[in-house]
Amino acid sequence: MKTYGKLAGKLAAFGLVLAAGSPIAAKPPVPLTHSVASAPVFTDSGRDAGYAVVIVKRDKAMLRLSFTGITPGEHGLHFHTTGSCKGPKFTSAGGHLNPGGHQHGTKNPAGTHLGDLPNVIADANGVAFADIVLTGSAKALVSAMMDKDGTAIVLHAGPDDYMTDPAGNSGDRIACGVFKRN
Repeated sequence: MKTYGKLAGKLAAFGLVLAAGSPIAAKPPVPLTHSVASAPVFTDSGRDAGYAVVIVKRDKAMLRLSFTGITPGEHGLHFHTTGSCKGPKFTSAGGHLNPGGHQHGTKNPAGTHLGDLPNVIADANGVAFADIVLTGSAKALVSAMMDKDGTAIVLHAGPDDYMTDPAGNSGDRIACGVFKRN
């Protein structure tokens, strides 16, 4: 009986249940986080500028970013409504992702939209990393991003002022990536 108790304790530690007279049963582990979409990001000359990944944990989403070779300082960052990144100005990405029809900017008294993201800051070497917690439900976000024409992520030359409609006065689009479902 001493061995049975040790075995039951070890199995319980792995989430397995041992009941007298029944086989050992276990449910497959449910991942707490998973990547749902990713986008390699490129400059208008085709140079690799980094990547963006949308990660879901339960019903919350996070955007994980890495940029290299960009101008040091603050840069506006937005989800754009169309999954297209044709240079030189990436206008094929359309406006900001805005399924609710809101105005731009987290400081805008009229509200914000889904494409609004915080600025990213590149260090003196032109490198930026960020983990951004996205608002709203992960299911609604992924649904809006993975619609028929997709979604792009666009990095701008200057910082977003978080208020000026439609793009936060953030300047030219300097890098772009198209999200694909993982």
